[in-house]
Amino acid sequence: MLEGFPLVLLLAAAVAFIIVATAKLDLHAFLALLIAAYLTGLAAGLDPAEVASLVTDGFGGILGYIGIVIVAGTIIGTCLERSGAAIVIAETVLDYVGEEYTTQVMAITGSIVSIPVFCDSGFVILSGLNRSLAERSGLSLSTLGVALAGGLYVTHVFVPPTPGPIAAAGIIGADIGLVMLAGLIVSAPIVFVAATWADRVASNYHIDPNPEMTIEEIKAEYGSMPSRAASFAPLLVPIALIAVGSIAAYPEAENPELITGTLQRWLLFLGDPAVALIIGAFIAFAIVPDFTSDVTDEWVSDGIKNAAVILAVTGAGGAFGEVLSALPLENFITDTLGGLGIGLLAAFVVAAAMKSALGSSTVAILTTAGLVAPLLGSLGLDTEIGKVFTVLAIGAGSMTVSHANDSYFWIITEFTDMETSTAYQAWTLATLVLGLSSIVWIVVLRNVAGLAF
Repeated sequence: MLEGFPLVLLLAAAVAFIIVATAKLDLHAFLALLIAAYLTGLAAGLDPAEVASLVTDGFGGILGYIGIVIVAGTIIGTCLERSGAAIVIAETVLDYVGEEYTTQVMAITGSIVSIPVFCDSGFVILSGLNRSLAERSGLSLSTLGVALAGGLYVTHVFVPPTPGPIAAAGIIGADIGLVMLAGLIVSAPIVFVAATWADRVASNYHIDPNPEMTIEEIKAEYGSMPSRAASFAPLLVPIALIAVGSIAAYPEAENPELITGTLQRWLLFLGDPAVALIIGAFIAFAIVPDFTSDVTDEWVSDGIKNAAVILAVTGAGGAFGEVLSALPLENFITDTLGGLGIGLLAAFVVAAAMKSALGSSTVAILTTAGLVAPLLGSLGLDTEIGKVFTVLAIGAGSMTVSHANDSYFWIITEFTDMETSTAYQAWTLATLVLGLSSIVWIVVLRNVAGLAF
């Protein structure tokens, strides 16, 4: 079996294959990751039967851990999208923050909506509202477009049940509840970095909003709008349940008398991410005024279809990671990098390179998580807190940077009427700033958490 530097070269070749296969040959990431998993294991000298077993075990193992969560999350997102709840969330934030802070409102709204909804879908859903608010506030469409895109992007890479971070948590073995809580803490200031960039930089590129509809006309298209409580409930209830479940999982270590016995068992059940998101999905059904089979059947079917590609790519990423975990990489990494204390930065740089090369944040997260997972001990990140912050560091890298090979880049340009050259300056540079700001904040929080725990 290969060891040492030749094995590292093989690993680099595997990554290069994934990049070329997806970016140049237009091979789907699902197939590229699976082929990379098989070829890497065989080229490293593993027994062929073992390679086959590792791939299937890795594929099934990761989906067994997070498959239900991803499907339930997409169902919630579908309900928020089609019921008009996303518009209600935006209006609620606008009422509480105030129209004089419209840029911040759009960034905050994006960060909330993107927790269960993919960032590209969220941008399309809110683009009409974005134009109307830009017209009403007298701001350039580029300003609010970048603010919205940035807010959506931040929670997309940091906060489960978005597929990227939840898949990374599964591959690395991090507690999903802790990743969610830490992701929210990391996201909060970075959302305002996005809003500040939009106000200071993107505003220099004036684009007339030219809205096709007013806010009232947009709402009229949905018919009867859900209440504010109903709109937020599918998001907040699962987050609260998962948070409480994470607290209940560690009573013996911190509070031996606080949560024990039957109460603890029920909190652990309700706080299980799969259970919490299924509860959230049923709460989402209550958003719509007419509880019909269109909701319980058609919307659910569409949510499952939307989840299918993510499930396939996530499973392939788990398979690749399982093969890598069987290779003797740890000693080499310990000898070369172990004493440098650069574990989080290494995860960030690898994810950023994958993102810039591949375009997809989710694929960048999955690939990097598979590469880093076997090396956690060598990089000094194999503690519970270390695993959580590794997921976040990978997330920070996965939005650095968004450019022409990223479908989200083109959605932003299309729905904000940006020229490509303008988008590079207003959006691509923004993602560089967001990524660098995030990793600095993550390293600071990791050091604070290390002192506290």
